Amino acid sequence: MDANPNTRRNTAIATRTRAAGGRVVAPGAIDRRVALPLAAALAAGLLLALAESPATAQSQVDAAARSIIVDPASLPPLVPADGTPAPPIPAVMAPGDYEWMPERSLAGDVVVVVSLPQQMVHVYRGGVRIARSTISSGKPGHDTPTGVFTILQKKKMHHSTLYDDAPMPFMQRLTWDGVALHAGRLPGYPASHGCVRLPSQFAELLYGVTSHGGVVVVADDASGFAADVVRPGDTANDDLLAIAARATSAKDADRAVATRTAGSASETVAVRAGTGAAGM
Repeated sequence: MDANPNTRRNTAIATRTRAAGGRVVAPGAIDRRVALPLAAALAAGLLLALAESPATAQSQVDAAARSIIVDPASLPPLVPADGTPAPPIPAVMAPGDYEWMPERSLAGDVVVVVSLPQQMVHVYRGGVRIARSTISSGKPGHDTPTGVFTILQKKKMHHSTLYDDAPMPFMQRLTWDGVALHAGRLPGYPASHGCVRLPSQFAELLYGVTSHGGVVVVADDASGFAADVVRPGDTANDDLLAIAARATSAKDADRAVATRTAGSASETVAVRAGTGAAGM
């Protein structure tokens, strides 16, 4: 008598299989009906790979390379021949994305820079950028005006008197004739009637750090601002700080002039407090 129960079980299975007209296959073995077609398919694939032309192989490499997405912020800054590091390349942000880093600077005046070419807003406190966000500015025909503005009014919930009572959460008015910062839809391109739309949570956070009379710079490439104001970096440059200082001193006037110096040139920038009756 076989003392091994597994042997008895395997013998019984084999006996039943033969009785049914089947074949016995050892445990772990592959049936030839499966193995032969499988081997043929593998051989055909190997021959196809060996016969593939170098051009086709290169095209596959190129396609793989195109599928790799590199965050520009992860790359080291370029260094020109004179040894001066180039400004860091900002990471690409999708519509509605924002960064909020208040711990970078806990005190100081808050200055907001709206870059129309970037469709971005940058927030500085004490000369250090503490936040940035995607925006949607005025569409063609309703362009967001450029200049240096002061915050004239703040309301946690405002409804438009011009556009079907549209809600404008965390509204911060820049002009009395209808331009403000507020939460709104961000489709990824300029789409407003002149206001600067912000992501909802970002609009609330920004509302909490600004104050009445705070400085907001709205700039594009044709507005006469220096390039590093139109596309600012991690810290506010001297030109931007000078604009903010003069705007703060002139904030109680309906219209004042702030002088900013860039190199040996002296330029004037209008500090706009808005005109006309209140409406938005």
